[in-house]
Amino acid sequence: MVPPSSLQEPARRNRTGNVAGRIVLVLLLLVVVAAGAWGLGALNRREAAPLGPPPFLVPIQEVEPGAAAPGSAASPGTTETANPLSDWATRVASKTDIPVRALHAYASADLTMQREAPACRISWATLAGIGRIESHHGNINGARLQENGMPSRPIIGIPLDGKPGVKAIQDTDGGRLDGDTTWDRAVGPMQFIPGTWNRWAKRAAGDGLPADPQNIDDAALTAARYLCGGGARDLGTGSGWWAAVLAYNNSVEYGQNVFSGADAYARASAQQ
Repeated sequence: MVPPSSLQEPARRNRTGNVAGRIVLVLLLLVVVAAGAWGLGALNRREAAPLGPPPFLVPIQEVEPGAAAPGSAASPGTTETANPLSDWATRVASKTDIPVRALHAYASADLTMQREAPACRISWATLAGIGRIESHHGNINGARLQENGMPSRPIIGIPLDGKPGVKAIQDTDGGRLDGDTTWDRAVGPMQFIPGTWNRWAKRAAGDGLPADPQNIDDAALTAARYLCGGGARDLGTGSGWWAAVLAYNNSVEYGQNVFSGADAYARASAQQ
């Protein structure tokens, strides 16, 4: 016969094991609940965290063509510092959505035209207004404007094949600039049609190399030359400004968008 004490010992061990198992299970559940609560709190904290400065707002102004030119933009590079243009571009970039590198190109074109065609009175703000609409200053469709002035990938528009809402322009450059031997396509951060580019293009660096529509410096200077129309336009007047911008793109809505951006940029740059 087995002693009674020997029969009771396994039962006590089983009960003890069950209690310990329950304690472990409860502790595991507490850990899971605590981890879930922490994760939810972290998610909420991330959602509530600031995402950086708000986007630069450009109120659309429904200006009648010819009625006015955008507000006057302060001339770049007038600060008495070691690198006036770079310091100016850095300051204005902090007040707008324009990258420093693009601002440098717009301002350089402005200063060049002040020397070569002072009667035109084109401003960097107008060039920025166009760059904003055409390619968001070289940053569009995955492209990013690099320090060398080139986008990280070529900026090439849709074929101008005469489809609804699109003007038909057959190839004029053998595909040299846009890679299309059937139809022309607008190219670069300022979106030049190859035929227009070939007429007005100028290399900003003055290094003897051919002008490149993908280069923001060349594109900004060429846009300024085209808008000035060989010195025939005064962009300081409403009639001259609108004639220039509508020559770039013959659309009142386009002109109003460029006007609104140029005016907003000029006002922002004037703030201290």
